[in-house]
Amino acid sequence: MLAKIINSPSKYVQGYGELSRIENYTKYFAKKPFIIADSFVTGLTKDIVDASYLSNDREYVMEVFNGECSKVEINRLKAIVEEKGCDMIVGIGGGKTLDTAKAIAFYTEYPVMVVPTIASTDAPCTALTVIYTEEGVFDEYLFLPTNPAIVLMDTKIIAGAPARLLVSGMGDALATYFEVRACKHSNELSLLGAYVTEAAFALAELCYKTLLSDGVKAKLAVENNVSNTSVEKIIEANTYLSGVGAESGGLAAAHSIHNGLTALEECHHFSHGEKVAFGTLVQLVLENAPMEEIKEVIDFCNNVGLPVTLEAINAHTATEEQLRKVAKLSVAEGETIHNMPFKVTANDVYAAILVADKLGKELS
Repeated sequence: MLAKIINSPSKYVQGYGELSRIENYTKYFAKKPFIIADSFVTGLTKDIVDASYLSNDREYVMEVFNGECSKVEINRLKAIVEEKGCDMIVGIGGGKTLDTAKAIAFYTEYPVMVVPTIASTDAPCTALTVIYTEEGVFDEYLFLPTNPAIVLMDTKIIAGAPARLLVSGMGDALATYFEVRACKHSNELSLLGAYVTEAAFALAELCYKTLLSDGVKAKLAVENNVSNTSVEKIIEANTYLSGVGAESGGLAAAHSIHNGLTALEECHHFSHGEKVAFGTLVQLVLENAPMEEIKEVIDFCNNVGLPVTLEAINAHTATEEQLRKVAKLSVAEGETIHNMPFKVTANDVYAAILVADKLGKELS
């Protein structure tokens, strides 16, 4: 019989201006950290990082990341790590920077610290890297043996990012509870290839409750470039509660619907979290969830600015043939929609998309 497993970072740190203490967090792991950030983030953070290491008379190496998590870029940076004699990898920035740092750490067998500058997905806490070609086309998943040693969230920097990014993170986090609940009911396996722990389910449930209680207040704060208690709670929900909950609890229909929607070119400029939010509504329709639960999700999405209709993701002109293609891709072999507690066909998904769209219109 398979075990129950929960994965998480060794240390999760979150606070206002916490990047200024970065040396304090790396000193127990390394004598000379190797830090990567893209050119924009380097400009935003290098003085802060410099001050932290200089004040403690410690050295580090900082290199500009070229923007693509490709094998070529990973190997280029890995060579610099070896040349400079560094012994820990740190990534500061968005998802591709953090994924690259995780990959370098895997190949050098050094610990890794990730410092997200946005809270738009739950990826920072996970043991996974998505590798692309140099042209930005998906190449492969790199499954890692461990989660990051440290995840450091500076809420001052994150609150200064565009509000849409935080809201997008809420869309990704919104799916966590409903997908983990489905995996638990069906006794399917999580992303770790194990059964769902009670702890993972509890984190997923807390994630959803936090979104409902603090999502709107956090959005309003970030729109005004300030941080408050609600922003702190939502950053934790988007990053830690959703990351650990989803990885250890499992995915289901919402993320498969997202994957299907990537077939529509009209949706390409919408974020991962925005498409996942609509996918969550489609999953609830597939489950024939109670109307009060569906209305609660639609009200939340409307209040923070997440899509609940095809029009809101620019897919309202999609033909029946196009939507059936979305549905077919959603139920492809290996998709997580097959973790639902019942068999799901492409016809089921097509019908659920149409009904979700109508409910989104009527209940908004």
